[in-house]
Amino acid sequence: MEQKHTINTIPESERPYEKCIACGPDHLTDTELLAVMLRTGSVGENALALAQRILYDPDMSSVKGVARLTQGYVREWMHLRGIGQVKAVQLVCLAELAKRISRTSYTDRLTLSSPSCVAETYMEGMRHLRQEIIKVVFLDSKTKKMGECDISKGTVNASLISPREIFIQAVHYDAVFILVLHNHPSGDPTPSQADIDLTNRIAYAGQMLGIPLADHIVIGDRCYFSFEEHGLLSELKPV
Repeated sequence: MEQKHTINTIPESERPYEKCIACGPDHLTDTELLAVMLRTGSVGENALALAQRILYDPDMSSVKGVARLTQGYVREWMHLRGIGQVKAVQLVCLAELAKRISRTSYTDRLTLSSPSCVAETYMEGMRHLRQEIIKVVFLDSKTKKMGECDISKGTVNASLISPREIFIQAVHYDAVFILVLHNHPSGDPTPSQADIDLTNRIAYAGQMLGIPLADHIVIGDRCYFSFEEHGLLSELKPV
């Protein structure tokens, strides 16, 4: 079968752009949606073929489909045949936009009474990360988010992370509570001893300063672990 090198060789009703106009974006496959965003293909292949390879090429990553878009950086995408700097930037920006849309959808419902809602808010932005990141969310008396910041990148180690950094930011925001999140790249949110030790130190410092730790949520792959839900915050002791 002869390979179709351009979109124009495909019947108009099957071209992603025209199909979107005629039927709506919900009728497009993941490959077709990405092809519309890419607009053009590469030498010897049209945008559909390139989109298919980006999402499903077995030599690139074990992750397949749209989830793969969250895995790459600009330089990594440029190693894929047919992807130059412009298309690589398009791909990473598309992934970032998707993460922000996901976060925005839940921001107004972010409450301390629902760890599952908090986890869902940050899930897409954190579950694909390749290294551990500690994120602190600062909340007012009504548990409304006042701000957030990343405190650390790399393996969580209680001896290397000072609560001082966290509470300097908490005072800056005039926070009443703090909420700590971090991810496990393995996908398993079960807390390690280092996670427990770190939570101990932050909770104890918060008690002393009058800015309590409301929860520590560990983000896994579509799952999470809440210290508060498991009743562990009340059992913590200073270390």
